[in-house]
Amino acid sequence: MENLLLIIVGIAVILAVAYAVFNFFCVKKLEEGTEKMGGIAGAIRIGANAFIRYEYKIVAIIGSVIAVVVFIVISWQAAIAFIIGAVMSAAAGWVGMKIATYANVRVTNKARESGDLGKTLKVAFKGGSVMGLCVAGFALLGVIVVYCVFGIAAGQINEIETGEIGKNFITGLDASFTMTLSGYALGCSIIAMFNRVGGGIYTKAADMGADLVGKTEAHIPEDDPRNPATIADNVGDNVGDVAGLGSDLLESFVGSILAAVMLGCELYAHTLSPDTFSAAFLQKLMLFPMVFAGVGLLACLIGISYIVIKPKLSKNVHMELNIATWISAGVTIAAGCVLSYFMFKDVSKEAFKLTDVGFKVGAFSPWLAAVCGIVAGIVIGIISEYYTSYDYKPTKQISEASKEGPALTVTQGLANGMMSCMLPVVVLAVAIFGSYEIAGMYGVACAAFGMLSFVAATVSVDTYGPISDNAGGIAEMSGLDPAVREITDKLDSVGNTTAAIGKGFAIGSAAFAALSLMTSYLYAFTGENLLLDIIDPLTLCGALCGAALPFFFSGLLIKAVAKAARKMVEEVRRQFKEIPGLLDGNADPDYKTCIEISSQGALKEMRIPCIFCILFPLVTGFIFGPLFVGGVLIGATITAIMLALFCGNAGGAWDNAKKYIEAGGVEGQGKGSAAHDASVVGDTVGDPLKDTVGPSLDILIKIMSTISLVAVVVFKDYNLFHLIGII
Repeated sequence: MENLLLIIVGIAVILAVAYAVFNFFCVKKLEEGTEKMGGIAGAIRIGANAFIRYEYKIVAIIGSVIAVVVFIVISWQAAIAFIIGAVMSAAAGWVGMKIATYANVRVTNKARESGDLGKTLKVAFKGGSVMGLCVAGFALLGVIVVYCVFGIAAGQINEIETGEIGKNFITGLDASFTMTLSGYALGCSIIAMFNRVGGGIYTKAADMGADLVGKTEAHIPEDDPRNPATIADNVGDNVGDVAGLGSDLLESFVGSILAAVMLGCELYAHTLSPDTFSAAFLQKLMLFPMVFAGVGLLACLIGISYIVIKPKLSKNVHMELNIATWISAGVTIAAGCVLSYFMFKDVSKEAFKLTDVGFKVGAFSPWLAAVCGIVAGIVIGIISEYYTSYDYKPTKQISEASKEGPALTVTQGLANGMMSCMLPVVVLAVAIFGSYEIAGMYGVACAAFGMLSFVAATVSVDTYGPISDNAGGIAEMSGLDPAVREITDKLDSVGNTTAAIGKGFAIGSAAFAALSLMTSYLYAFTGENLLLDIIDPLTLCGALCGAALPFFFSGLLIKAVAKAARKMVEEVRRQFKEIPGLLDGNADPDYKTCIEISSQGALKEMRIPCIFCILFPLVTGFIFGPLFVGGVLIGATITAIMLALFCGNAGGAWDNAKKYIEAGGVEGQGKGSAAHDASVVGDTVGDPLKDTVGPSLDILIKIMSTISLVAVVVFKDYNLFHLIGII
């Protein structure tokens, strides 16, 4: 049965990658349009390629150092798995960026030629589907390779079953399969963090510079070719909102799957009932997350095909995208039910009753727990849509407040963003409790990968947004008919909402995965006793420091964006002042300098926040020990969830409030009005929140949890406080 299940996952990966390749070339063979459109798209493509190459060089150096440390301290298996994870995450980001830079101009041209919203949506979504399918396909490919090579071929699963765990040949520490899986997850997390932070700083520095000077000072349209920051802004959409998004969601997908697999290993290794908890049951617990994800990927092929194959799409963009997502989720739920019954129907009732596992509904327990995650993700998405879409009251209130100036615009957005945190957290709490009651801690892990089981569809829907945004920029810079920009703006507006929904899925799954990883972390240094006393001074101090950590991390990111944006603002002002005839349209701006400012600013400023989140759990672990780090993980997880929800929803609402005014939603106001200027300020305040800080926080949670899990085998015995106690 094991081979059959692995074959199903392999087939899902092959079909997904093949479909992605097909859609890639289908998009690429479309016409680019006029020579001017092709030239602008080419400049964006060159800028994006250059930034990714420089960024990956830096990441490769840092990643190599980490791989060597993992090799020396943990195991050679974990080091190789780390490299595999890094390659998969980097590949997903690179492919997504490539297709976005080809699809953007083709979306513009389709809108120009057809004037049809549905046909334009189809091209944008095809481009986005390449990213979605590659994210899920590459993630599962890496998981299968690690499982088959190290788990089966190298015998690490057999070592868990026999209890004879191999040792690191240098340090003598346990080199278990759990550590190998952690290495793979860590590789994905490192790339995701650098891509999200670096790309986020790049895109928001350019975006803020272009908006603050171009819109509010010079009063020229968004993406006007006279604005020297426009090319850099559009490059930023590709390296931040596309490449960063791909690596981010791949990391979330991998983290949720492996959290469940690792938890199954720890439950088996530390169970109180070894005779009942058989090796066959262990294999089922390890395989179920991977196969469920594979089934979800097959379901996404159906959901994505709805939009790609449907002859004529309606003008209701949101409805069409929702149907694709609902099909993917519905098929995943139905197929997951069959899978759960097929895999666990022969397990004894005694095994289901183990307190270590806690299956309460027999063979359907893991499926129901996964459904808890799926339902929670959908509900959180609906809540995010309510707080960010200009079809609803919260965002309309921000637009109305803009009539009174930027201060009230910002104030109203802050209020809405803070209020938007409550309901999603309640939903998460209910889902966590429900999944735990159904299937114990393993059920919580099932909820995590359940929430992201149809990630290929959600990423496809999410990625089409920045592609449409780029298409609008190309239309403006090419001087096309305003009707073309109206089509791309409609797509982009819906894209802002789908992006907020996608971020809700990512942070929700991070909460589930972090809880599962915390259980594995506790097993790693406490053995059988899974208790972390919150009133223990060390744990409490760790929780307080951990609660402050996301705020400090967010501050570093916002400061980095502001620093780079300030240089961009100065450069745009300089060019408007010193280049004769630029604002009159009689001279060309210097786009290259603005691209260099964004690139240099992002590459320089991304290092400190990324390295900080890697080193913090390590340094505190080797000083204060595992109890302190356990508190850090609890505190950081709680506050990061709140901050991420707030940043994503507030930023998305500010952006759509601006678009609502531009669409004529506020009577007597429009582009160039005082209310519009105020809304641009609000949008600018929200830019680093929704596209830099918010998406990075869910990675922060998982990267700290994974690093702590990998390193606790060392610092549980070798820390300064332990040494002082011995003395």
